Amino acid sequence: MSTLLFESDSQRFTRCYEHAGGYHHRAKLLLNQTRSPSLVFNVAAIAVECYLIALCALFGDMPMNHNYRSLVRSIEEHLQLEEALRESILSLDAVFGICSIDDYHHGVPDEQDKVRILELCNSLDALIRREQAALAEKSR
Repeated sequence: MSTLLFESDSQRFTRCYEHAGGYHHRAKLLLNQTRSPSLVFNVAAIAVECYLIALCALFGDMPMNHNYRSLVRSIEEHLQLEEALRESILSLDAVFGICSIDDYHHGVPDEQDKVRILELCNSLDALIRREQAALAEKSR
């Protein structure tokens, strides 16, 4: 057990990446069980958040806000996201408008949303694997 008050970046990366993989896996299982788009989408959305926080931790960044826009901003301080990936992440705000008290809304995901968010999870997982490999190569 760590004596640190907070996790190290490495510990946070490992924890968040493992959580992301777990939620991602569970969302795929729910999809195969023909569960509702909303359930699949919401579980996969947690995976997306965990993947993004893990990516921040990989670069030693601790984002204070965990909405999608803030996480993308934090990540882009360290690497340039492909425009399609960036837009896919930011489009989640159309379903989850939960970061504003004045303009709160929670949309209802449809069949296309559940497929789209699982593709986003796959893309983020692949991005993290590439960045991990690149960082490992640099440290050699």
